[in-house]
Amino acid sequence: MNTATRSERWSGYALLTVMAIAVVIPFLSVFLASLQPAGTPVVGLTWPERWSWDNYEQAWSVAGFSDLIRHSLTIAVGVVPASLVLAALAGYALGTMKLPGGNAVAAFFIAGLTIPVELIVVPLYFDLRGLGLTNSYLGVILVEIALFMPFSVFWMRTHFQSTPPSLVEAARIDGASSGTILVRILLPLARPSLMTLGLLVFMWSWNQFLLVLVLIQDTTKHTAPAGLGFFVGQNSTDIPTLAAGTIIVMLPILILFVIFQRSFIAGLLQGAMKG
Repeated sequence: MNTATRSERWSGYALLTVMAIAVVIPFLSVFLASLQPAGTPVVGLTWPERWSWDNYEQAWSVAGFSDLIRHSLTIAVGVVPASLVLAALAGYALGTMKLPGGNAVAAFFIAGLTIPVELIVVPLYFDLRGLGLTNSYLGVILVEIALFMPFSVFWMRTHFQSTPPSLVEAARIDGASSGTILVRILLPLARPSLMTLGLLVFMWSWNQFLLVLVLIQDTTKHTAPAGLGFFVGQNSTDIPTLAAGTIIVMLPILILFVIFQRSFIAGLLQGAMKG
C-alpha cells in the first residue's frame, strides 16, 4: 500500500469519526439529561450524580405516550406498505418500460422533491376539510403517501433502471408477463432498496409534526411528535422530564435502525454503486 492510499484511508477514518461524534454527542447529551433528577437545571453534557429513571415514568404517564405512540404506529402502518407498493409499481414502469411520456412523468415526480410541506399544508387542510377527512388518520395517511411518493418513485426507478436489460428480456422471451417479471425476478433483487426505503418512509412518517398538527386538531388523536410538542409547552422548565419524553419518541426509530441496520446500509450502498 503506497503512502497516498494510506493517507486517503486515514483521512476517511478521521472524517467518519468526526461525523460519528457529531451525531452521538447530542443524543448522549439528551440521554444523560433525562437521567438527572426532575427539575434539575441542565447545561451541556453533564453526567448525573444520581441516575433517575422516574423521569421516563413521569413523562410516559403525563404526556400519555401509550396512546400517542399507538396513533403514530397506526399512521405509519398505513403509509409504509402503500408507499412501497406504489413506488415499486411506478418505479418498475418508469425504469424498465419505454412508456410514451415516461421521462416527463419521472421529471414530474422529481420536481415534487422541491415542494416543502409548509407550502402546501394550509391548502391541504381546506381540501381535506371539504372531503371530511380532517381529524382522521385516513386523511393524514393519504397525504403522507402523496408527500413521500416523489422520493420513493425516484428511488425505485433508479434501482430498476440499473437492472440488466438482458434479465428482463430473457424473462419476456420465456413468456413471462410484466407482473411475473416484477414479482418473481425484480422484487427479490430489490429487497435491500425496499428495506431502506421502508425505513426512511417510516422515519419520515413518524417524525411528521406540522402536518399532523394542522390536519388533526383533536388532541386526543395526536401522534407522538405532536404530543411531545404539547408536553414541551406544559413542562418547559423541567429539562430532565422533557429529555425523557424526547428519548421515548426517538426510541422506536432507533430500535428499527438497530434491527435492520445491515439491510439499510446494504440498500444505501446498492443505490450508491448503481448511481
